[in-house]
Amino acid sequence: MDPLKLLEECEGFEWDDGNQLKNWLNHSVTPVECEEVFFNQPLMVMNSIRDHKDESRYYALGRTRMERRLFIVFTIRGKAIRVISARDMSRKERGVYSET
Repeated sequence: MDPLKLLEECEGFEWDDGNQLKNWLNHSVTPVECEEVFFNQPLMVMNSIRDHKDESRYYALGRTRMERRLFIVFTIRGKAIRVISARDMSRKERGVYSET
């Protein structure tokens, strides 16, 4: 199924304390910034090409209200978006994102 269609069915976010801390300590990304990405345009969402045993994972390229461009790995559990990791976009990712 199209990941953007899956997002339309989501009703909120589910956070794991370990992932929140890891994103902050490693990349200085807050949960609020992650959530903003899903509400701002343009938003690019792709299926993960890596194989994960228990659940489908997706990548998102998007921006915060302060124009920070983030790369986010997430899954969908029930009707919640669960952010697994978040970081600033790489140079290559910024190039891809700017083409949208």
